[in-house]
Amino acid sequence: MSLAAAIDDGRFGDGRRVLVVSNNAAVPEVATPLDGTPGFAPLRGRFDEVVSWNELIAPLHPSDWRARVIEVPMMERLIRSHWGLDGVEELVVESIAVPPARTIAGLVRDCPITVYSDGLMSYGPTRDPLPAEIFRRVGRLLHLDLVPGLTPLLLSEYGVAPEILPGERFLSVLDEVAATAPGPPAGQAMILGQYLSALEIVTPEEEAALHETMLAALAARGCTDVVFKPHPAAGRRHARLLRAAAGPLGVDLSVAAESVPAEVCFAALRPELVVGCFSTGLVTAQRYFGLQVASYGTGMVLERLAPYENSNRIPVTIVDALLPRLSAEGEIERPPAVDLPGLVRTVGYCMQADTYPQLRPDGIAFDARYFKRRRLEALDLVAPPARSGALTRLRRKIRSAI
Repeated sequence: MSLAAAIDDGRFGDGRRVLVVSNNAAVPEVATPLDGTPGFAPLRGRFDEVVSWNELIAPLHPSDWRARVIEVPMMERLIRSHWGLDGVEELVVESIAVPPARTIAGLVRDCPITVYSDGLMSYGPTRDPLPAEIFRRVGRLLHLDLVPGLTPLLLSEYGVAPEILPGERFLSVLDEVAATAPGPPAGQAMILGQYLSALEIVTPEEEAALHETMLAALAARGCTDVVFKPHPAAGRRHARLLRAAAGPLGVDLSVAAESVPAEVCFAALRPELVVGCFSTGLVTAQRYFGLQVASYGTGMVLERLAPYENSNRIPVTIVDALLPRLSAEGEIERPPAVDLPGLVRTVGYCMQADTYPQLRPDGIAFDARYFKRRRLEALDLVAPPARSGALTRLRRKIRSAI
C-alpha cells in the first residue's frame, strides 16, 4: 500500500507501470499471491500490467534463486521480451538486499533504482553489502514516517536520501482497500501473529505459547472477544492452536483472513487493544490509527536473535523500547525512558560496525537487554572482565611448563 501511496503522491511520473508480484511463501503453489487477494482490486488500476515473478522462474523459489553470472545476459533478454520492457526508466523494489528484489535489480540493468519500505527494518542497517552495479543506481528510499524523529539507516552508507511518504496518502489508499476487502470479525482486542518459528527465532511450540499467553493476558483484562490476525506467511497451525486455548479461558476467538491486511482490521474494528511481539503493525496501529498497543515477548526475542547482525534486531529493539509492554497477568507498563535515536544508532553500529564507523558512540551505558557484552568487548566499547590473580598465575605456570 505504501507503493500505491507513492504513486498517488506523484513520485513516479506518468509512464507505463509494470507491477512484478512475487509470492515468497514456503509453498507458493498453495498460497494466495498478492494480485489474488480481495484488497488488490482497487490497487490494480494504478498499473498498466501485472506480471508474476513466480511464473517466470517456476519451479524455482523466489527467495532462493539467483541468476549465475553466465545466465545474466540471457535472463535480461528474457525479462525484457517476456514483459515487453523497452527502455526501463526506473526500477522500484522493496527489500533490495535479498532475493527476489536483489536478483531482479541485477537483471534489469542500466536504469536508476528506487527502494520503498513500509516497515521498521528501514531504520536498521542494510542487511548485506550490495555490489557496485546495484548500489550506484539507488537514488532514494521512500518510507512511511512510522517513528517520528528516527532517520532510516538503510542504504545510508551509499548516500541514499530517505524521503517520507505522506501519511494521508497511505490512509487514503487504505480506505480504498478496506472498502472492497471482506469485513473482519468483531472483537474487543486483536493479537497480531508473526512467523517467528519460520525465521528460527523461536521454536513452533514457543511461538504457540507466546500467542496463548497473550490471549490469557487479554482474558485477565476482561476481554471476552478477541481477533487473531495471522501473518500471511505463517500458515494456519497457530490459529488452530489458539482456538483450542480460547475455550478454557472463556474467550470467543475469531480469526481474520490471512489475505486481509492488518491495517484494514484496525480501520474496521477500532479494537480497544492491539497486542503482538514486534510486528510493524503495532507501530502502525498507534501512529496512524491512535489505537492502544502493547508488546509481549520482545525480551525473549532480543535474547534469542543470532547472529547479532540479524536484521530483525532493530525492529524488535524499537518496539521494546518505544511501546508499552503487556505482562502475563494482563498489566500494561510503560518501558523505561530511553534515548531511542541514540539507542538505534548504537545498536546499528554494533550490528555493522565496519559499514557505519561514524555511528561509533564515545561511550556506552551497557544494557544487557539490547547489547551482548561479548559483542561490546569485540568492538572495544567495554573492557573485558579482569582475570583473577589465581587464574593468571596458573596460566603463567602452564606456559612455563610448556
